[in-house]
Amino acid sequence: MGVFSKVHRFHDVGEEPNVNNVSNFGVPAYSLFTSTKVFTLHHHIDITDSNENIIYQARTKAISLHDKTDVFRVSGEPIAHIERKFLSLHERHYVTMADGLQFELSNELLHIVKDITNIEGIGWQLRGNILGLNFELYDGNGRIIAVIGQKMMSLHDKYCIDIYRSEFEEIVVAILVTLQHMIHDRSSGGSGGSSSGGSSGG
Repeated sequence: MGVFSKVHRFHDVGEEPNVNNVSNFGVPAYSLFTSTKVFTLHHHIDITDSNENIIYQARTKAISLHDKTDVFRVSGEPIAHIERKFLSLHERHYVTMADGLQFELSNELLHIVKDITNIEGIGWQLRGNILGLNFELYDGNGRIIAVIGQKMMSLHDKYCIDIYRSEFEEIVVAILVTLQHMIHDRSSGGSGGSSSGGSSGG
């Protein structure tokens, strides 16, 4: 479905990139895929390549008010640490990359359909549609970096990421993991902006 739908951008392993993505941005350099194990005590995400090899993993502490998550290569090397600000009027998550780069993702409340999240610290912008389950990631000059699509009605919370700028792969993976946590917070009524999103303050 993901290949031919102009509404939902998700495509599975072995499928061609979504026609709408190709029409708007060209053929991506490559795609990554995620699958979340939703029935474990620890929130665990596997990120795989097009051959279903696990490249990255993300693990969240089972009991944590700040939703602390670590992202690392399958070899065990850390690439990012993510924390949610607790009891905030915004959905705000702080990301620290292993090389020291730091940035924040923040959404304001009361904007239900369209999300525009400024990624403070690197000047990027995440434009999304919760209903359409699609998100586009742009750099500070408005150039596409990646397109994220979420699979509808999946027990394993699957996403695909079409990457157009391979030099930013690890940052994209960290943003994707953060986005999944933000969406999970909304659907579960979690703190820090649980049920809606919108434009962030710059």
